[in-house]
Amino acid sequence: MKDHLGTRFARRTTQKAILLLLISAFYLPCVSLAAAQKEKKKKTDPAPSADSSKMLIPLTDEQQIDYTLSEMLGARQLGDIEKLHKDYADDVVIVNGSWAPPILGWTNYLAVYQHQRARIQQVRMDRTNTYIKVSGTVGWACYQWDFAAVVDGQQAESQGQTTVVLEKRNNHWVIVLNHTSLAPKVPETTPANAPSGQQQPLRPSPR
Repeated sequence: MKDHLGTRFARRTTQKAILLLLISAFYLPCVSLAAAQKEKKKKTDPAPSADSSKMLIPLTDEQQIDYTLSEMLGARQLGDIEKLHKDYADDVVIVNGSWAPPILGWTNYLAVYQHQRARIQQVRMDRTNTYIKVSGTVGWACYQWDFAAVVDGQQAESQGQTTVVLEKRNNHWVIVLNHTSLAPKVPETTPANAPSGQQQPLRPSPR
């Protein structure tokens, strides 16, 4: 019996690790298409490029970083590798919450991304509680995310947090580090002292 439970636990742990790797390699850091559209509506006529030198009304560094995160999703949805590469540094480091070594460099990341892309369909990912901070030519953003998709033909859902570090190179913000963590879901349980059925009416005590 113990061996059977241990096997089931190991399988679930392995499935969670694989799911996190898929999310980190393919869809993080990103926001949902709907979220990206909302973010774009908040801006005042953004130009196709986040390069502030080419804009009539330059965006702040915080706005450029937020624009970069939104632009990245569009590239992922379209499979536009060239545009996706524009938002990642050649020396980018990708770290996920599973027990796996980090992915070093754009070339290695691209190979993983292309391999995993075909395994995921019907993706929904919502970004919430985003915080962006800039200090000189370095910036970072952290946010929570909610993910749902069909992975290898099966519905999968997860939640987590991501921290992205960016560097301003040639007047353009690029991602140099992406660290993603998967938040464990707490199962809903019924309290042990909860009544199992309808309570019997109280009887008056004998005198």
